[in-house]
Amino acid sequence: MLFSSVLFVFYFLPAVLLVYLLAPRFLKNGCLLLASLAFYTWGEPLHWWVLVGSVALNYAAAFLVSPATKGCRRHWILGVTIFLNLAMLACFKYAGFIAANWNQAASLLGWKNVTLVQAHLPLGISFFTFQAISYVVDVYRGTTPAQRRLDHYALYACLFPHLLAGPIVRYVDLAGELSSRNINVTGFASGMRRFIIGLAKKVLVANQLALFVDEQFAISASALTPGVAWMSVIGYGLQIYCDFSAYSDMAIGLGRMFGFHFRENFDRPYCARSVRDFWRRWHISLSSWFRDYVYIPLGGSRHGVLREHVALFAVFFLCGLWHGAKWNFVLWGCWHGLHLFLERLGSGYIISRLWRPLQHAYTLVVVFAGWILFRSQNLPEAVSHIKAMAGFGGHTASGQKLWYYLTPLNIGTLIAGILIAASPWGRIREWLESSVSIKLIHSRTTREGCEVLGLIVLLILSASYLAAMTYNPFIYFRF
Repeated sequence: MLFSSVLFVFYFLPAVLLVYLLAPRFLKNGCLLLASLAFYTWGEPLHWWVLVGSVALNYAAAFLVSPATKGCRRHWILGVTIFLNLAMLACFKYAGFIAANWNQAASLLGWKNVTLVQAHLPLGISFFTFQAISYVVDVYRGTTPAQRRLDHYALYACLFPHLLAGPIVRYVDLAGELSSRNINVTGFASGMRRFIIGLAKKVLVANQLALFVDEQFAISASALTPGVAWMSVIGYGLQIYCDFSAYSDMAIGLGRMFGFHFRENFDRPYCARSVRDFWRRWHISLSSWFRDYVYIPLGGSRHGVLREHVALFAVFFLCGLWHGAKWNFVLWGCWHGLHLFLERLGSGYIISRLWRPLQHAYTLVVVFAGWILFRSQNLPEAVSHIKAMAGFGGHTASGQKLWYYLTPLNIGTLIAGILIAASPWGRIREWLESSVSIKLIHSRTTREGCEVLGLIVLLILSASYLAAMTYNPFIYFRF
């Protein structure tokens, strides 16, 4: 059940909000936990037990690894707990990938092949597994005490706004709000505003970009012209940002409606001036998770340059693998790791001395080139796409022309995607408020009225598209 679906927007969410707001304070957590479990089992009726098993495992393990627990085997218990979490993730997500690569090696070495059917991937397993690991490790480090109430921990682990596709929320950030949180009109209105903006971004922009991009990536290599190849990559870069940031907007907005505050997950990543800067802005909850639970434990920058670079490549190898069980994703992670490595060696200093537009251009070229690996189904397809962008695709005279795809709707959607990625709204508002020629904007009542009217229009348009459209993809849903 996607947030951007008729079932969720018009049935599930209103019903849950009504029950939650009417329930007495001591029943609110219980109502929200039941709603979250219903939300998950609706979308995952066969493998709901994986989430329940994860909750039970990590709730119990936290007490055993806590500094308050007497004994000297806490680190062993922590290691076993992390292993079980990762083994569960590997079993469902990577078993088929491992078997396929084993069989390729076995065919060359004359070994016996392995027959293994890829298991069904439970929804959100990558997200709730990483959240569980962060909780147990934080308890082990003494960052937060183990949660004694099972219902409170279960609510943190199963809370539906961040359950399926993040952001990756750490227990320490929600610990206080699990037991006591302030629900007021201002916070609820802020959450509703954020949810509507995210919904519109997803339905009106990301979904339309998906149609545009899917059509172009379906073109055969022999018919792919340079213009179409470039346009498809640009479109996909805008699509994946609008798609995933929209889901984060909706998750953050939903959290605020129920009194929870999640950290921001995106900060205008396409405005970055280096690859390092990009990863401070893109999927912040994931990049900070790898920093705190992989990079720093591997030594980080504290044990010499060699150790630092090994840790860096380990992080981006695992980051790529986390996104999908394909070598495309691994190479995508290594591509970013390589440029971070080069920036640390000295290219970062050179880039920082360039004219600012050139810094942005460099970053966008690196990032969008990486999206080719991310979007392509396999490596040959990625190579063919790169060759077509360089003009060596060998397209025939009957190849697809760029103008064929530049319809008014597609052009408008691309412009909307660019404006969302650039996010110039703050500067526009500052200009309007400082403009002596637009006195009306200085009225707070007028501004708020225009904002409410705009949100109503966005909601109506989004609802109309949801009712009419059957194509409603979500890129990160599979992770």
